[in-house]
Amino acid sequence: MKQYGRTINLKNDPKTIERYLEHHRAIWPGVERGLKSIGIERMLIYKLGRQLFMFMETIDEFDPERDFARYEAADPRCREWQELMASMQEPVPDARPGEWWAEMKLVFSL
Repeated sequence: MKQYGRTINLKNDPKTIERYLEHHRAIWPGVERGLKSIGIERMLIYKLGRQLFMFMETIDEFDPERDFARYEAADPRCREWQELMASMQEPVPDARPGEWWAEMKLVFSL
């Protein structure tokens, strides 16, 4: 099993932040199925202010670049969801050039 920690910011607008939260309280069924179909076994998203932290556990064969592209290509609704979420997000200042959800480095495990 692989584990990932990633971060991104929501846009600095209270209405946008609330819309993002509303969508995640009622995630589209196809999106959940699609994420599971590419090998994501667990996904948690935490929020502090406008910063999001996503924790994922995946199958060993999971490759983020390959499999997220497969997820979006498999179902137009998944691509629509991703575009909608991206419209409410922006990379964190420490993201590498071109990086959307910035990959975080594990520094401690108990």
